[in-house]
Amino acid sequence: MLRIKYCIAFLFVFVLSSCGNGTNYVKAENALDAGREFIDATLKGDFDKASFYMVQDPRNNDLLLKQKNSYTTKSEEEKKEYHDASITIFEDAVLNDTTHIINFQNSYDKIGRKVKVILHKESWLVDFKYTFDGNL
Repeated sequence: MLRIKYCIAFLFVFVLSSCGNGTNYVKAENALDAGREFIDATLKGDFDKASFYMVQDPRNNDLLLKQKNSYTTKSEEEKKEYHDASITIFEDAVLNDTTHIINFQNSYDKIGRKVKVILHKESWLVDFKYTFDGNL
């Protein structure tokens, strides 16, 4: 009987610990969701989450790492400003059924930016290199 109690207690702890790891991001339902989640994650300094919503290729990974390194050099005050900033989306330009360009700015620095979101292997993901290279 004692052995059963220990097994149940172990399973209970295992289930609870596996539920709360914080890395279970929700797959984006559309291009706007993917873009918004990516932008919000980068503003908040959550680059693991940003990576989840990004096409995984060497150029994108390199650019996100550079963004992360730049973020870490900012003052705590500036990080808080970015963290608390809201996102204003000016346009969700639909180029075709698998490609969107989202024009946006954040309320802190108010610089207009663009991200390209594509349907990649049945998932909406940001192609981050477009933000820097501008090529479709």
